[in-house]
Formats: sequence, C-alpha cells, structure tokens
Amino acid sequence: MSVQLQTSRPNASAKVAAKKSKPSRKKSSSWITLFFYTLLVTFLFGMIFTVWFYLTESGTNFRYMMADTLISTQHRHWGAYLIGQNELDKRVEQYWKRFDDYSDVKDNHLVQVPSSSNPSSSAAAAKPHVPEKPLVQIEPIEGKNFKGYLLTVSDPKKIRIAVPGKVGKGEKVTSMVQRLGAVAGVNAGGFVDPEWMGNGFQPTGIVMSGGKIFYNDGGMNTANHVVGIDKDGLMITGKYSPNELLKMGVQEAVTFAPRFIVNGQGLIKNQADGWGIAPRTSMAQKQDGTIMFAIIDGRQPGYSIGATLYDIQNVFLEHGAVTAANLDGGSSTVLVHNNKIVNKPSSEYGERYLPTAWLVFEDPANAAIKNIWEGLDKSKIDPSKW
Repeated sequence: MSVQLQTSRPNASAKVAAKKSKPSRKKSSSWITLFFYTLLVTFLFGMIFTVWFYLTESGTNFRYMMADTLISTQHRHWGAYLIGQNELDKRVEQYWKRFDDYSDVKDNHLVQVPSSSNPSSSAAAAKPHVPEKPLVQIEPIEGKNFKGYLLTVSDPKKIRIAVPGKVGKGEKVTSMVQRLGAVAGVNAGGFVDPEWMGNGFQPTGIVMSGGKIFYNDGGMNTANHVVGIDKDGLMITGKYSPNELLKMGVQEAVTFAPRFIVNGQGLIKNQADGWGIAPRTSMAQKQDGTIMFAIIDGRQPGYSIGATLYDIQNVFLEHGAVTAANLDGGSSTVLVHNNKIVNKPSSEYGERYLPTAWLVFEDPANAAIKNIWEGLDKSKIDPSKW
C-alpha cells in the first residue's frame, strides 16, 4: 500500500504541472503569431505607402510639398532625399523665377488712402459723423492645418520700420515695442542667418525707415524684392532699386518676397505653388488703405502645422486685400500687442533676435528710431557672433 501511495503522488503532481505548462506555451505562441502579423502588416503598409509616395500623382505632390516646406528651413538639404538634389536646386530656381514674374505684374493703383484720418475741412465737417475706426484690431484666423491671427491697422501712416537699439545683434520685437512705445509689432524683413542660429543683426537687401535708407547691401541701382509703404500710405511691393524707392517717396521698406496679390487678384494658382507649409508672416492692403498682417503659427502638431502662401492669399482675399506680399516667417514669426506676445512662435529658443520689425504707433513722428548701421563697415559685420 505504501508503495502504491508513494508512486501515485508524483504522477498527480506531474499531471498538474503539465496542465499548468500548457497555457504558458499557448501564450508565448500567441505573442509570436501577433509579432509576425504586426511585422507583415507593417511591411505591406510600407510597400503600399512607398508605391503611393513615389509612383502616384497625389504621392508625388505630397513629396514636393514636403520638399517645399524644407526649402524655407535650416534643413533644406533634407529635401534632396525626397526629390533628389537636382530637382531640389531646380525647384528653388523655379520659385525665384516665379517671384520675379510676380513682381512684373503691373499695379493699377486701386488703393485709395484717405488724405487724413481726421478731416478738418468744412466739407468733411458737414458730412454725418462716422465713428473712427480703432487703430489696431486683432482677430483669430484658422484653416485646415493652421491657426494664427490677423492684425488690422486702420491708418497705414501710423506704421514704421524699427531696427535694433544696440550694435552687434538684433532685437526681439517685444523689446522694440516696449523701448519705442509702440502699440503693436510684427517681424519684418529677412536677414543673414548662418545655420539658422544668427544674431539677427545683418539684414538682407534694403532697409528704409522714415524715408531714409538705413541699410543697403547692393548698389543704388540694384533692384531688390521690396515690401514697403510710401509717403501717401500706399503699400509698395515688387522689385525696385534704392534710387527708384527714393524717387517714389517710399518711407518704410524691407526686402522679402514674393508679392502674391496685385489689383485684387491672387497670383498663386494652387497649393502646389504655395511654397510649402510653414509659420508665416505676410502683409496686405485693402482698397481703403487699411493694412493687414497675417501671423500664422506652425511646426506645432496638435495646434498648428503651418500654412502655404496659397492659404494666406485666400485669407487676404476673403478680407478684401488688393495688394499682398510675403515677409520673413518660420521661427521669426511673431505678433506683439500691448507688450505681450499674442501668437505661439515656433522657435525652440524662444522669440528670435531680428534686424527689423513693423511697428504701429499712435504718434509715429515721435518714434526715436535711429540708424544702427550708420558708419559701420558692412563687410565686417559677423552675423554669427553673439
């Protein structure tokens, strides 16, 4: 009896152990199956995506959109992995050719800026009282992939180009607004920016403020893409030399491109020609002289990826723009009102140091804007030295 009892217990334990081991084998087998199914699905998805990305019209359009987006960032060279270096170089060349073509479109001068925001003539006084428009208004705007703000300035003659207050580096727009007592400000023209980490002190092209040339990196007869305002409050866009700008009575100007609305007509025909998706700052003018700035946030998934110039063109046209042009964007894009940043700049380093900003003043004649580059040897400016 004792022998039988001793032998029966190990057999029962073995059966229990065998039963316990079966679920663990099934569990490990299930995980292996799931892993291989996942691997297979990933492989198939990758194959389908690759075929779509490189061999279909919609995929190719998406690739070029991505390349266009990279063109305006510090990672432009990455675009070569999407469309090849030759195509990338060709794409950049095509854009600049198109920008030059846009600048050749004749402006029929449809904008009629009132001679005075406060008419004092007896004829004007006889008219029924019309409530005066606020100098500055800000409204949120958004589209499929972007969010931002529209800054409206009722009197174009209240806008000035501001520059840094100290030699050697640029200045944040918040600092310019506070230092000069402005109501609002946005970033303006382009600048030399080594590795997209420059000090923001050396502009590109031309800078004009108060009717004077503050900076010019070419000859007096060298044409630049210009965004400006003349003595009558008319927005000036296109390609002009410094001598031409002086003869035209231009007061405020920076260099950037392209102009994309002329005579109330959009020049950009579709999203594919919209120069990629990015944070944007652009400027426009309505027929009554009102100036609009579009400030679009980007590079922030979940909030705002960015906009194409085609998107901005549509926003401006919906708000009655007659003329419009692009300004510096990307990590420089910023809107300041009442000494506070309104938008969400994309720069990982915070608000950037810049050489120029469009500032709005209640009394622009008393704005103490001085030419910080006067007397400097431009060839000795080091844009990378902080």
